[in-house]
Amino acid sequence: MNAILFHIAGRPVTLGEGVAAFGALALLLFFVSVLGAARQARARRLAEWRAEKQARELEARISDLLKVQSEMTGRMQTMVEVFGTRQGDLMRAVNERIDGMSHKLGQSMADTTKRTHDGLRHLHERLAVIDRAQTTIRDLSGQVGALQAILSNKQSRGAFGQGRMEAIIQDALAPGGYSFQATLSTGSRPDCLIHLPNGAAPLVIDAKFPLEAHNDLRAAQDPEALKQAAARFRRDIGKHLADIKERYLIPGETQDTAFMFVPSESVFAEIHETFGDIVQRAHRLRVVIVSPSLLLLSIQVVQSVLRDARMREEAHRIQAEVAHLVADVDRLDERVRKLQQHFGQAGRDIEQILISSDKIGKRGRSIGELDLAPPRAAPDTDHQAPAGTSGTNGNGTGPHHETRESTRVFPVPRRTVAEDPELF
Repeated sequence: MNAILFHIAGRPVTLGEGVAAFGALALLLFFVSVLGAARQARARRLAEWRAEKQARELEARISDLLKVQSEMTGRMQTMVEVFGTRQGDLMRAVNERIDGMSHKLGQSMADTTKRTHDGLRHLHERLAVIDRAQTTIRDLSGQVGALQAILSNKQSRGAFGQGRMEAIIQDALAPGGYSFQATLSTGSRPDCLIHLPNGAAPLVIDAKFPLEAHNDLRAAQDPEALKQAAARFRRDIGKHLADIKERYLIPGETQDTAFMFVPSESVFAEIHETFGDIVQRAHRLRVVIVSPSLLLLSIQVVQSVLRDARMREEAHRIQAEVAHLVADVDRLDERVRKLQQHFGQAGRDIEQILISSDKIGKRGRSIGELDLAPPRAAPDTDHQAPAGTSGTNGNGTGPHHETRESTRVFPVPRRTVAEDPELF
């Protein structure tokens, strides 16, 4: 043990000192190895704990994402149900509105058809009246002889003319279309006033015809008596025409033309054949000489005018109803267009929701593809630890730095909905 092995700095080193130094060195190496193994075990436990922590955080994030996805699915289903309910209510409201419009249109068309049928029925009735009047005219043509006997008496003649005129007018016009013996503003009382439509002034008819001169004309035997009777006839007819113009043609109150009724077709024909100057004078005085047939035709013209006026009034009512119908159709078209815009907006909203759902699905699949296995330690860690006494590796970094580098295999950023609106 006291044998000298070698000299260090001129001092001899014995065998016992060498053995003691070797033992101390071996003990130091063993202590360093134990300390390195403990540090490595602690580093592994720390890495495993961090890995487990990150795995738990990742699982929590995944569960949050799945929860959000389920909530979004529930919301989408709710929105689909709400949209379906609203669409059903809207379609029901539109159908009810269309049914109401159809009912109203059908009712209006039925009323219009009824009024048209009533008008045609009245027209047929008036045509039947005209047929009866024509039959009456044919019957009257066969009673000219009896008329002559009646016209020989002045009072009978006046009553007969008045009665003939009233019969013709009453047979052709409605009760409100005429008035007999009405008093004018001047106090005159014409035999008949025909009321015209649209507020026009009434038409005057006079039934007083001076027939005595005509009877003298028919009874004349020589040219001198015939000449005197013709002069008297012209004078009496002219005076009667002037009286009609003076008494009955009132500006603003009556028409500027009046009728002088001659109750005999033969007398009327003789006036027009023989006394053309009387007819011309009557035209200048704006008095029309009419026979029973001409009076009937004139009354028929007035009747047509009255009927046309009533039909125009009904046409205005029909046009008003059609205008209301067109306004309702325009309002319905506007509301349908607004409904179409609402449907378009709902479709675009659903497309945006589907885009967000697709993004959420893609992100969930990308998270599911992440590698979540724990990191494995390098096999030569135990051999590299004694390289230095400071516990650092070859790059001069400690085990804590190596552990932080190993945790970078899980780059899962935590983003919320407020930070990343593209999640939805």
